Amino acid sequence: MRPYLFLIVGLSVGAAGAILFSQSMPPKEGSPEERIAKLEVELKRSVNRVAALEGADPKGKSPSGRTLKDGLRSIAEDIRAGRPVSPDDVFQATQPLLRDLSPLFDRMRVKELQRQSDTKAGELARKYALNPAQQVALKQWLDQNAIEQAKAYTDLLTQKGTKLEDIAKAATQVRIDGGLDRFMESTLKGDKLASYQSDRMLEKVETVQKEADRKVERLDSIVKLDEAQRGQVFGVMARGAADYDPAMQFEGLGTSAPVTGKSKQDAVLAVLRPEQRQAYQAEQEKRRAATQKELEGIGLTLPADWTDNDFLD
Repeated sequence: MRPYLFLIVGLSVGAAGAILFSQSMPPKEGSPEERIAKLEVELKRSVNRVAALEGADPKGKSPSGRTLKDGLRSIAEDIRAGRPVSPDDVFQATQPLLRDLSPLFDRMRVKELQRQSDTKAGELARKYALNPAQQVALKQWLDQNAIEQAKAYTDLLTQKGTKLEDIAKAATQVRIDGGLDRFMESTLKGDKLASYQSDRMLEKVETVQKEADRKVERLDSIVKLDEAQRGQVFGVMARGAADYDPAMQFEGLGTSAPVTGKSKQDAVLAVLRPEQRQAYQAEQEKRRAATQKELEGIGLTLPADWTDNDFLD
């Protein structure tokens, strides 16, 4: 298990280095290419750091004083002894390494988000005829947003108590347009602002509708919803979407909404008939058993509170 984990880390870092290298050109002072060259230097240092962590006197202690080597040795001993080891246990054992490499991960994530920001900035500048000053302000805002989102994700990655489920959810919430509406509404005026707000509402309606439709179809494939239930479940899914706005109107939207203080799953279960709830829970057990079997093949086990709600989340 220990060599396997370092193989994954090595491949990931190596691939990232190859991508950065293939995209770089002879750098000019102060240019993006120069920054890429500097990242390559950091990458080499990080690879050396991984090698050092394998040595007899490893660094990178966790807040508890345990090193990466301590954590991985404990994982290996538990697996050999037949004690349960979950993917979260493995992840937490590697967090000292993640903390060491976090500056590199930050820069790589910022680079990717800023690439997306360039596309978004060009699209908005063209669509709403932004003047040069507005274009500069927009690009600065998008770049700063990318930095903040990358840092928040890395902070979560290295935070004590973080689980893989937390990381998976956070990855879906990283968006270059998070908070963009406020910026654009403070930048545009008159007809341009009205056009932007109308376009954004249409975009969000389409996004929410596609997400809700997809989840309704997933659930229907398991429990066979009737037409009334489809409308109710659509309402639950739509209202739970990140882009949902109470002003949105959908054809056939049910009148039910998630009960305050209850989860999306509880709201959906309240719509289902008893035999449908049984089918839903049986599917969850089936997925849990299949995932457990796959993990057992590499000596791991599922956390006791693990559930598979891909058709809801």
